[in-house]
Amino acid sequence: MLPPHTRRAVLSAEMDLNSLTVESTRTAIQERSITATALAEAFLEKIEREDEAVGAYLLTCHERALAQAAAIDARAQRGDPLPPLGGVPVAIKDVLLTQGLRTTAGSKILQHFIAPTDATAVARLEQAGAVVLGKTNCDEFAMGSSNENSAYKPVHNPRDLTRVPGGSSGGSAAAVAAGTAVAALGSDTGGSIRQPASFCGVVGLMPTYGRVSRYGLIAFASSLDHVGPLTKNVRDAAILLRAIAGRDPMDSTSAAVGVPDYLQELEKPIKGLRLGVPKEYFGDGLDPEVRSAVEAAIQQLAKSGCEVLPISLPHTQYAVPCYYLIATAEASSNLARYDGVRYSYRAAAVTNLSEMYRRSRNEGFGAEVKRRIMLGTYALSAGYYDAYYLKAQKVRSLLTRDYDEAFAQVDAIVTPTAPSTAFELGEKADDPLAMYLADIYTVTADLAGVPGISVPCGEAGGLPIGLQILGRHFDEATILRLAHAYELAASGRGI
Repeated sequence: MLPPHTRRAVLSAEMDLNSLTVESTRTAIQERSITATALAEAFLEKIEREDEAVGAYLLTCHERALAQAAAIDARAQRGDPLPPLGGVPVAIKDVLLTQGLRTTAGSKILQHFIAPTDATAVARLEQAGAVVLGKTNCDEFAMGSSNENSAYKPVHNPRDLTRVPGGSSGGSAAAVAAGTAVAALGSDTGGSIRQPASFCGVVGLMPTYGRVSRYGLIAFASSLDHVGPLTKNVRDAAILLRAIAGRDPMDSTSAAVGVPDYLQELEKPIKGLRLGVPKEYFGDGLDPEVRSAVEAAIQQLAKSGCEVLPISLPHTQYAVPCYYLIATAEASSNLARYDGVRYSYRAAAVTNLSEMYRRSRNEGFGAEVKRRIMLGTYALSAGYYDAYYLKAQKVRSLLTRDYDEAFAQVDAIVTPTAPSTAFELGEKADDPLAMYLADIYTVTADLAGVPGISVPCGEAGGLPIGLQILGRHFDEATILRLAHAYELAASGRGI
């Protein structure tokens, strides 16, 4: 018998790890043409060999991955049916707790924090048979649109290492795009799953607020945070969503709404579905090549039998300022707990309590996090609460009403995911407003709590472009069905 390292080398040589999907991986392990253990080892070696250039991972967890893989192999050897994600190597954004592993949220202030429990989404993935490879890099506390705000290292776009992968789930998107994970979990507060998916050329799904438990997700903005999958294709996104969705008694905001079989829903026809195209998403600031690719994708859906209708979301122009008032206010409140006293970084050689608080937070938080804490604290302060935070909440209600009225006319809304392709590392680092505007097409869905998916729809200059499809509350089935139909049509496999 070949020694283990030789077996792994043979596995890597014979199998293109980059091409594996959730379904193909599970099938290969079920049929025992590969083992989950050998596959996990191959992925861990690939991460060690290739990830330094990308920076997608903050840590890998060999023992945990191999223990789960061994359990899956035992089931396969007995001939037992494997669970939906049996043996599938996945990565977890480092804002989701993983018991016994360091969980930092990309911040120095949590550099030594060991999670005491698993996030519900992580636990459900492992219950479904997934093999967790490690924790992926992210913008600090999920605050960013480029993954340059990590306290540890920036993430590079695997499609062009001089470009950003998007943020804040850039590490998860980059891991899937680079083939160092078959799938990954991310979080989306203002576009942090969908925008990196667009920039890296993968599928990113943000479920309805309340569809997936936030228990164990390190909070940025509690009324906006969503947990969702990043995958290589739409079928895989449907499988992961099915695994992690559903009511969780540990999260009071998770909804007691039935979870359909999303794979079966994919097979339903899209003919006759009404697609709304909001004029506000196709105006100034949209890159011409992005516009052309998205319009071509919409026409492809029309050829497949969908009815395309012009609509208006009239309060879209207020979405970015509304978002950056509400999100920063909630961040100011949530991040007050990092005080140097309990589980976070503590400054050394302090002489009194006030100095410990001040220095611990100053040294532990990065520039972008400090900026948002200060903005949020100002918006919540006496004399300014009504003028800023309360007014932003009223605008949020108007944005939500825009969607309600639009969905009375159409079944889904189609837009660009981002106004451009991936920009260069450092290009927007000194211009926070320009960086914030990178989320202009994604923040409205977070504010309204509706689901959205980004699916690749072309390229410009060799860089991916994403088509965004938004749906009614808890109607992930329809947006997945449309995304799947487009994916098949674009690949020439028909619908």
